[in-house]
Amino acid sequence: MMRFLIFLLGTILGTALTLFVVLMQWNAPDKLGWSISWLPKPIPEEAASVGSIRAIPLVAAPVSKAYPEPDMSTEIIAEPTPMPWPPVIADINPATAPVQTSGLLMPIASIKVSELSDTFNDARSGGRVHDAIDIMAAKGTPVIAVNDGKLVKLFNSKKGGLTIYQFDPTETHAYYYAHLDSYAPGVKEGDSLMRGDVIGYVGSTGNASPEAPHLHFAVFVLGPEKKWWQGTAINPYPLLGGSVKK
Repeated sequence: MMRFLIFLLGTILGTALTLFVVLMQWNAPDKLGWSISWLPKPIPEEAASVGSIRAIPLVAAPVSKAYPEPDMSTEIIAEPTPMPWPPVIADINPATAPVQTSGLLMPIASIKVSELSDTFNDARSGGRVHDAIDIMAAKGTPVIAVNDGKLVKLFNSKKGGLTIYQFDPTETHAYYYAHLDSYAPGVKEGDSLMRGDVIGYVGSTGNASPEAPHLHFAVFVLGPEKKWWQGTAINPYPLLGGSVKK
């Protein structure tokens, strides 16, 4: 028992002496005359003040040569390929071209057949023939799809303004709506259209007169290449119920 007490007392004294030396080395190293190498050196009070903190220089992260930064000094904008207006009349023999036989829905629901004018063969500037009919209506009047089919192109041209090109279900005929004031919300290229779907609104964009808003409506037979801007124009007037004068 006595040996254990002597051992315990020696351990306590040894620990206390070690703590005393460490504290003296930390708070007043000069008084000991020697230092303990593994103890960190205390920061002088004047160095710890806010005004004397040394700024650590920032080092830029290395740039990876495997993934160089893109050059954003120039921006490349693809220019759209200009398309003709009105649609180019292809060199197709009208006698052998397929003809639209089924009636079409009136593209402006409020218009009666008796209000239509057959302007298909009317002359236009530059020696052109109209190859379409103009359906007069107030600006903002809804324009509806005349047949089922696919909306293949939304195009803004200098003469036609905001336009829509639609193919019929067999991609034999194309329907062309021009001078629109705006497209119907949500309408986009590739949409499958049903007869009567609202696709846009009557306007006077392009070379149309603001005093005479109207829908320029055309139908043309597509060639084998199925180009949305090219085909053989056929008169839409009788397809909408009008009687062509002979």
